[in-house]
Amino acid sequence: MKLLVYGAGVLGSYLAHVLCAAGHDVSVLARGKRKTELEENGLVIHHYIQRKTTVDHPRVVGALDRAARYDAVFSVVQYQQAKEILNDLANADSPLVVLVGNNPSAPEAEEFIRARTLAPKTVLFGFQPTGGRRENGAVVCVRAGAGTLYCGLLHSSPDEKTKAVLKRIFQGTGYKPSFQPDMNAWYQCHLALVLPIAYACYALDCDLTRGGHALRLQILDAVREGHGLLQDQGIPILPQGDERYFVPGPKRAVMSALFLVMAKTALGRLAASDHCRGAAAEMKALDEAFLTLRSRNPDFPMPHWDALRARMPGWDTVVRRYAPGAAGIISPGPRE
Repeated sequence: MKLLVYGAGVLGSYLAHVLCAAGHDVSVLARGKRKTELEENGLVIHHYIQRKTTVDHPRVVGALDRAARYDAVFSVVQYQQAKEILNDLANADSPLVVLVGNNPSAPEAEEFIRARTLAPKTVLFGFQPTGGRRENGAVVCVRAGAGTLYCGLLHSSPDEKTKAVLKRIFQGTGYKPSFQPDMNAWYQCHLALVLPIAYACYALDCDLTRGGHALRLQILDAVREGHGLLQDQGIPILPQGDERYFVPGPKRAVMSALFLVMAKTALGRLAASDHCRGAAAEMKALDEAFLTLRSRNPDFPMPHWDALRARMPGWDTVVRRYAPGAAGIISPGPRE
């Protein structure tokens, strides 16, 4: 199959690697320094947990070729960059477009693409839970197993034909599409999880080893409050049952242990702290999106959330501190 991955940060690079491993004809759209790296060195990924390095050689392009026909296009860019490429996605000659990554504005993105596309296309939304960083022209990638793509329509699972296409795309790779009943709700629930972690990271200058047990409990309580806000607005918690990991009980103990790993190990640093370093502008945009959600019922109490958020510097300071090139920070390129 002929496939395009639009964006070559950590997530886009790993997705492109999976598609190359499946034997597809893969193009990667990248610009600037990242495009040069891919052209000169290939797609180099150091798989941290698996302790191996892979090198793939997808076709590298710097712009969308409207004359090129693709069986599917995967957009993998940071949330604050997504609006900039919607016109390209609308104009892409492909029956299937999958927007991968945080996207609390998914309904607006879908409406934009559908209003401007020249031919009918299925628009899916997805999320790939992969972490890591870019360094020295390569990607250091943290992933569990072969990987998963949570995906679906805004308010329903894809139809059987679309499911079959996605299964065929990833056939033989071990990478699994996980079809979700409501990706719009999924994205909002992910905000409730990722933002408290980001607040804690920035409060500690992206060094979670400085945080103790009390901070981890505060993160858990903040996520619980975020879930409560969403439920108060009639938004289901997805993945189903996730809320049980943040209320008192045995599953909360499991989540607390995972947060300890996130805070105290090199693996956790790659998955959380390094991600926050490379995605400060995105986290600011996600925080603004969550504030919009909160404005719908501003009296809903979230004391742990507010206290945790108040511990970090202002967003302008955070974005400036972790801007590409500042204090040795490496630009993540499209989508971290």
